Amino acid sequence: MSYIVPDEQYSWPPGWRILPNGAAIAADVLEAWRTVPVAVAGDCMGRSIGATGLRPYHPDIHTPVCGRAVTVRTRPGDNLIIHKALLMAEPGDVVVIDAGGSTEQAIVGGLMRTTALARKLGGFVIDGAVRDLAEWDEGGMACFARGHTHRGPAKDGPGAVNIPISCGGLVVMPGDLLLADADGIIAIPVAELPSLMPKVQAHLVKEENIRQTNAREKGDSERIDTLLRSKGVMV
Repeated sequence: MSYIVPDEQYSWPPGWRILPNGAAIAADVLEAWRTVPVAVAGDCMGRSIGATGLRPYHPDIHTPVCGRAVTVRTRPGDNLIIHKALLMAEPGDVVVIDAGGSTEQAIVGGLMRTTALARKLGGFVIDGAVRDLAEWDEGGMACFARGHTHRGPAKDGPGAVNIPISCGGLVVMPGDLLLADADGIIAIPVAELPSLMPKVQAHLVKEENIRQTNAREKGDSERIDTLLRSKGVMV
């Protein structure tokens, strides 16, 4: 990777930033979070955050995405800065792109997918469009995007790497833990991971108990009726 000039030593052209990746996330932490469903993480974070309007373009809905976020902001329809982000990203990293939600031109396609596969990246989350759907359907690289089109991108910029972005309404900071699965996409600040994991584990136990009760008793009438009575409903 080429040397990245610190901000204090360089005046960036308007709209451009290329900043270092966030701190590495320990391998054991990534493995612990890889099996956590996004819905469970979201429940434990208040049920009010997560990307919206993006869908998977990889074929296996069981493909988990769990990795350090490398964030990108680009002008809609332009992918020059995304190429730089791919060259900066390390194995397992997830490239998270704010392209303004535009689906007029694809900003990531099959050739960039090849680069990501060769670099063993963890996937893409794109608030914008992709193309070359047949290649994405081969699997091996997770991709969530807002839409698709055959129309290709420009390479003029401007753009930025590793700055705070909004992707599908989700605030993502460089270095966040990015989780994605068939249900959705969420970003977790690394500092919150230790305190959040016990809540996640307790939530998983709670859900499993409810699941067993539903299977055994064909539903949990006591739990539902208790909730209704707490709202003043006489049942």
